[in-house]
Amino acid sequence: MTVGELGEFGVIARITGRLPQGASVLLGPGDDAAMVSAPDGRIVVSTDLLLESRHFRRDWSSGYDVGRKAAAQNLADAVAMGAVPTSLVVGLALPADLPVAWLEELTDGLRDECDLVGASVAGGDVTRGPLVVVSVTVLGDLGGRAPVLRSGARPGQVVAVAGRLGWAAAGLALLEREGAGVSGSGGSREVVEAHRRPCPPYAQGPEAAVLGATAMLDVSDGLVQDLGHIAAASGVGIVLEPASLPIAEPVRAAAERLGVDPLDLVLAGGEDHALAAVFPCDIPLTDAWTVVGRVVEGAGVQVSGRAAVSGGWDHFR
Repeated sequence: MTVGELGEFGVIARITGRLPQGASVLLGPGDDAAMVSAPDGRIVVSTDLLLESRHFRRDWSSGYDVGRKAAAQNLADAVAMGAVPTSLVVGLALPADLPVAWLEELTDGLRDECDLVGASVAGGDVTRGPLVVVSVTVLGDLGGRAPVLRSGARPGQVVAVAGRLGWAAAGLALLEREGAGVSGSGGSREVVEAHRRPCPPYAQGPEAAVLGATAMLDVSDGLVQDLGHIAAASGVGIVLEPASLPIAEPVRAAAERLGVDPLDLVLAGGEDHALAAVFPCDIPLTDAWTVVGRVVEGAGVQVSGRAAVSGGWDHFR
């Protein structure tokens, strides 16, 4: 059965029937709007779009993969402010010939990714379109803390990262070169799955806020490019130390297969949704964080011993 055969209200019923509501949702799907609690009195809000053929391909990723990815990139934005995500609202454009089974997988992916942080899909909208478009808005609660902005970095502080770097970029490069039938050798299986379903370090966002992070963001477009946003917002320079950057074995193996420097994947690859944060140098960090650089006087991001790093994601390039 296709979504066109099921019809708009059948599609809505099929989606909402797969979405249990958590405690933060006071009123879920079924009315003109949902209602969620805001214990802090402030709400952290962010939104993202995923467009078929631009951000995912149905011949490379299942509906479940796309659902997990769509939720993950939004949940990561909330935790990067130091907030705990509470709920999502989702807008969908769907081709009429899309199989209902694919839509159900997408819904299950959204639900299961939300389950990792205790959030819910509280509502949304559907319409017909020539391609699949997934628009997700996340709401988050700060728990009484100040938000961690991009503008708080100061010279003398340290830069640390939590989560994966370079995995999704390696997976995308392999898919682009070899297609969905890419073999499982050479670290490919792990990195291809990382492209399909990122694994943000959700707990580390609020943790960083509690520890005293002065600036933070999620690495969606590449470490150097994203840290450049912190440098610009804070009016500082950032120096990264390549020897300190974590390069996982699957990334090394995939880089060898691709014939590229694994460090380039780590520095310029996006979509892992790792967290990069700035901390005062005297704060003891947990094992989830790796110090990779320092904040200095100046501007921009430098990598010790390397020329300017190119790359990073640009939606209009």
